[in-house]
Amino acid sequence: MDADYRSSLLRRLRAVHSLYYDACATMSLEQVNQVVFPSALPIAFSLAHQVLIEDAVTVATGGPAPQFNAAWAQRIGLSINDHGKERGVDEMMHQRIEDFDAFKEFQRLVFVATEGHVATLDPATLNDVLVAFPYPPEVANTFSARVGGEHGISRCDALESWIYQHALRHMGEIEHARALVGLTGMTS
Repeated sequence: MDADYRSSLLRRLRAVHSLYYDACATMSLEQVNQVVFPSALPIAFSLAHQVLIEDAVTVATGGPAPQFNAAWAQRIGLSINDHGKERGVDEMMHQRIEDFDAFKEFQRLVFVATEGHVATLDPATLNDVLVAFPYPPEVANTFSARVGGEHGISRCDALESWIYQHALRHMGEIEHARALVGLTGMTS
């Protein structure tokens, strides 16, 4: 891997982060917390889940320690103080954000920290294996395990899977949910 790849990844992260900024700037708190159908998660879930996962996993790629703590959870007013990865849809249906401005402030801190980490990564370390094959049970059935395959999950695979592609996946959910609450999508 080289600096060109790192530069490409950084541009892609900044692009997907810009979609989140734009989405948040054009939604009301009511739209974010709205439950359109009994089995459709509110936008609040996708927003909180994405940023809390990004905050939590960046450290595993050599980045900064997570910033989320009880004080942030209280400021944001999350109804469920958890990213929800290990919880069911029935439980996460109740995720709500009370203070959208505080949420956006936290989101910006996380995105800036991630982008700063990627910008300063030594390109020679991008192929370093972070999770060796065979994978532990909690990793074996994940998307990142499929990406890493028998080579193990490299720093590059982790950044792509755990942060960039994860953010894209949830932006797709948010774009669809925006239509359900009367808004438009983010890109053409």
